[in-house]
Amino acid sequence: MADIVLNVEVREQTGTGAARTVRRSGKVPGVLYGGGKDPVAISVPANEFRKALYTGKLLGHLVTLKYGKETQPVIAKAIDMHPVTDEPWHFDLYRVDAHQQIKISVPVHFINHEESPGLKRGGTLNVVRHDVELSCPADAIPEELIFDLTGLEIGDTIRISGFDLPKGVEATVDRDFVIATLAGTSAQAAQDAAADAETAGPTGETEA
Repeated sequence: MADIVLNVEVREQTGTGAARTVRRSGKVPGVLYGGGKDPVAISVPANEFRKALYTGKLLGHLVTLKYGKETQPVIAKAIDMHPVTDEPWHFDLYRVDAHQQIKISVPVHFINHEESPGLKRGGTLNVVRHDVELSCPADAIPEELIFDLTGLEIGDTIRISGFDLPKGVEATVDRDFVIATLAGTSAQAAQDAAADAETAGPTGETEA
């Protein structure tokens, strides 16, 4: 089950004015959706919401919503921040079952840049997708997708098939799509060509 618990209150009134009143009382307004039920306007104490948010495990993770003695597993899919203060301003939660298969976007990260020969020679890692939508159990959402750049050369392409996805987790797109490429500059290509020419024999074959 989720580690984060949000104690919520049900809001009787909705709209901009009502949301403003909620914020003045030290709470963050939000809405609970999904599960075949009508949306419910709710709020969470601002200090509690900030604490949950700054763990990094609120957005896009399974969370327990608590209202009195009732609990409900939910997914936090959207959190709006104030453009000036950067304080949480509004949130959307979606009802789920703990083992329900859901679709959710997970960030992609790359490690061991210094172990890539291509990057050492001046190549550039061009990231096509910074996150990938996955189908996975609500209680087994990956924190991130990690790709090890060790040994990667200029011209190599990183596809979704290159990631070791956990059991029961798969990409929602049914093809081997590109995540990133390792590209070289035109200057680097010229240097590589010159280096190849220097090591070639009279017949154009590479010398031993």
